[in-house]
Amino acid sequence: MSNPVPDAIIYIDPDQPMNLQNQIRQRLVDGILNGSFAPGMKLPSSRKLAKQLDVARNTVVAAYQQLIADGYLVSRQRSGIFVNEEMLEARVGHRNVSSPAAKAESAAWQRRIREMPAQRREVHDQPNWRHYPFPFIDGKFDATLFPIAEWREANRLSLGVADVAEWSTGSGDADDPMLIEEIRTKILTRRGIQAGPDEILITMGTQNSLYLISQLLADPATTFAVEEPGNYEMRNLVHQQGAAVKTQAVDNGGLVVDEQLADVDVVYVTPSHQIPTAATMPLERRQALIHAAADHDFLIIEDDYECETNYMDHPLPALRSMNTDGRVIYAASFSKALAPGVRFGFLVANPDFIRRARQLRRKILNHPPLNNQRTAAYFLSLGHYDALMLRLGRVFRERRIELRDALNNIRGIPLEISPEVGGTTYWVRTPREFDVANLTKEAEKHGILIEPVQHYYADTDHAENCFRMGVTSIAADQIRPGVAQLVKLIRSLVKEQVEHLSNSAGRWLTGDELKETGCRSQRRWLCLCLRRNQIRPRRCRTRMGNPWISAIGSARCRYFAARTEHDDGYGILNAIRRTRSGR
Repeated sequence: MSNPVPDAIIYIDPDQPMNLQNQIRQRLVDGILNGSFAPGMKLPSSRKLAKQLDVARNTVVAAYQQLIADGYLVSRQRSGIFVNEEMLEARVGHRNVSSPAAKAESAAWQRRIREMPAQRREVHDQPNWRHYPFPFIDGKFDATLFPIAEWREANRLSLGVADVAEWSTGSGDADDPMLIEEIRTKILTRRGIQAGPDEILITMGTQNSLYLISQLLADPATTFAVEEPGNYEMRNLVHQQGAAVKTQAVDNGGLVVDEQLADVDVVYVTPSHQIPTAATMPLERRQALIHAAADHDFLIIEDDYECETNYMDHPLPALRSMNTDGRVIYAASFSKALAPGVRFGFLVANPDFIRRARQLRRKILNHPPLNNQRTAAYFLSLGHYDALMLRLGRVFRERRIELRDALNNIRGIPLEISPEVGGTTYWVRTPREFDVANLTKEAEKHGILIEPVQHYYADTDHAENCFRMGVTSIAADQIRPGVAQLVKLIRSLVKEQVEHLSNSAGRWLTGDELKETGCRSQRRWLCLCLRRNQIRPRRCRTRMGNPWISAIGSARCRYFAARTEHDDGYGILNAIRRTRSGR
């Protein structure tokens, strides 16, 4: 006899446009086809499933009846509803994925598939981030900001008779000339770049652009300089081609330009907002990088992925616009502004490079869909893109300021945020001993998503103790409550790490050793209190609420100090002063 499936066998979303009955049918069909509901398995009764899903019983009855009519389920009198055992058998090629034959086939394929020279370090991502109340993660999309009406208008125009006649017949490997012209005259001019149609190539986004570049420039004979920390995707692409990778330090001005670049062939840089610190490269350093490229004969890959989102300062010119001998390959994307699902980017480079990149692209996808290219062209030509950027500027500026103020108002936790340069992220530094990885996991359990940064480092042993907080996917009114919850969590995590007299590893001091240590500790504690403006007569209290007792007394006084692992201004020193009588 078949065992009934457990409670809550499917999940439905009442906020979805699809009605509840169709959602139930879709979830059940998916479960049957992927093997979650095995052939012959008994399903809950209509009454029970309706109660589980909190829907009307008639909704479940109608879904069951349709699935029975389609052959997915069978009804057995006085027994219930079961998954039809013949449904999967009728599907060509169906087999149990856990069978010995399937496992043997999988093992055979594992032996045949070529291993990549560089395996990407595992990066934690949350595909269901929308279900978290406080998603402080960058690069995710807030669907409420998408210009639905404007995009629909552009799409309607691209479906005109004349337009369909242009893009539906194919164009070899050529891109839509209307989109090329819009990018050349409206997008690039804002970055100070002048380019001809033969210097522009449409791609499926930044990652596609970087793949084409790595395929054409990286080989075992070349050396790439990449930012440290930096874009791990680019680092892995270069590794896969067998090229040598040289990490170059990053500071508050982005990539450091020095003599270490003298022996490289290609430099990859993100000057507008450095990945991941969000630092902006100043004009003087941009000029120094251009001069270094000419002096040492190397190429520059300029990843301008966030060029349109500088909301605090006037945008600086692109490196491509400052270069006169064609050494700079410029990569940008529309995905950041429009939506990640709108996979559009472009490359600007020397015509010879663009021609070779086009040939390589043809082997992969020929060209991005021309109907979508024409839609994007109309979106630009009608001024919708400019209007969208103004709107996003207002929204993201408001969110960024809200996050900045919330972080700056934290008391008792010395978090250092990246300089104010615009963009949509903050790089948040914590004390060296604080466990950011644990904070990330615990924050997720409390509905808060933050991004750890270790995967951005080639050498994780030298990674800063930081995390990133972005504003692209969280509403402004959720930012302060989210930060408040995060601070509360940090306080609770720190409190668990504090040493007390009962569990400390300290020892009693006497005589000259006590005198010397007491005087030294007294000066250090008092200086720290004065520096933090926290000194009070005899007794002061840290902003974390843990007592500091000013250790003022003679050598005959006995002291015991218990300290946490964090004593660099964030850690807590609990000084217990004992009087001459020992009390």
